[in-house]
Amino acid sequence: MHQHEHASHGPLAGFTVGVTAARRADELGALLERRGAAVQHAPALRIVPLADDAELLDATKALVGHAPDVVVATTAIGFRGWLEAADGWGYGEELVDRLRGAQVLARGPKVKGAVRAAGLTEEWSPASDSMAEVLDRLLGQDLTGRRIALQLHGEPLPGFVEALRAAGAEVVVVPVYRWMPPEDLAPLDRLIDATVGRSLDALTFTSAPAGASMLARAQDRGLLPELLDALRHDVLAACVGPVTALPLQAHGIDTVQPARFRLGPLVQLLCQELPSRARTLPVAGRRVEIRGHAVLVDGDLRPVPPAGMSLLHSLARRPGWVVSRADLLRALPGAGRDEHAVETAMARLRSALGAPKLIQTVVKRGYRLALDPGADAKYADAP
Repeated sequence: MHQHEHASHGPLAGFTVGVTAARRADELGALLERRGAAVQHAPALRIVPLADDAELLDATKALVGHAPDVVVATTAIGFRGWLEAADGWGYGEELVDRLRGAQVLARGPKVKGAVRAAGLTEEWSPASDSMAEVLDRLLGQDLTGRRIALQLHGEPLPGFVEALRAAGAEVVVVPVYRWMPPEDLAPLDRLIDATVGRSLDALTFTSAPAGASMLARAQDRGLLPELLDALRHDVLAACVGPVTALPLQAHGIDTVQPARFRLGPLVQLLCQELPSRARTLPVAGRRVEIRGHAVLVDGDLRPVPPAGMSLLHSLARRPGWVVSRADLLRALPGAGRDEHAVETAMARLRSALGAPKLIQTVVKRGYRLALDPGADAKYADAP
């Protein structure tokens, strides 16, 4: 590690990260940009409140008519949304009255705030925001014949309701929001194309429906096999937690998740994972780290245009080996058949790197990365 590598760029400089979130996307994007990443955002879904929805009205009436023993408040925005909708229908006071007689479990501190703002007191709240802990807490009681109101937020909770019913509880599901595809699909399509084209280094998912929605859209466009191939091999899928990862894992995609299911730890995880996956090579006495749209040369960040990155990836696939102009031409996006395009892109690449000796021209044969002697053995058999 060189002395001057410290703060001229963030740990994610040179990487492009896709954000699929509908809620809190700006917050996640800002966290990523602050660490140097380029961010491409496309909401993979939208959350629609159900104020006009018969299901929420039916659940509310059912609980006003027959009070629950237990209430599980899952999200602050959802819990507030439910009480506001009940107010709108003229059931607000009665509903709060019924909930006051119940044991209220609030998933995490934000939800606790919403419960208290409604004039209710939670009996218990996990330290971790974990629905698994809420479930364990409930299953630790005798649930035979207990009536449980479960406020959902958009996404179903796999296995949660089934486990409670299997333990003898009667569960009234309170759906406050529904996930829908985004109204404008163009940004999501661009994000899918960027993933398939490998111009993204990572994709972040903060809800299970976002992953499911993106996969469904790719399938509609006939691009699902290409999207899965990109996510299995080249584009890192980073999920905020294990529930979010389920739709991706069902398609055989390996995902990474932070130990704490929060946006901050998700970004920290990317700060470790992406640099560790970048290729670092000793070339012409320099330390060269190849990132998504930039290269670190001895710790200095050098942005490189897409054509140059394509050439560099081809040269780095077998470092030190000569790659012919014809092979390099095939690697250039949309270059056609003129090998002169390789020379133009190569000249731009060399000037972008600011160190012309990194890439050698081998007369009549092509180009090679000037891998340092002694490094050959280590990299010769690289895939």
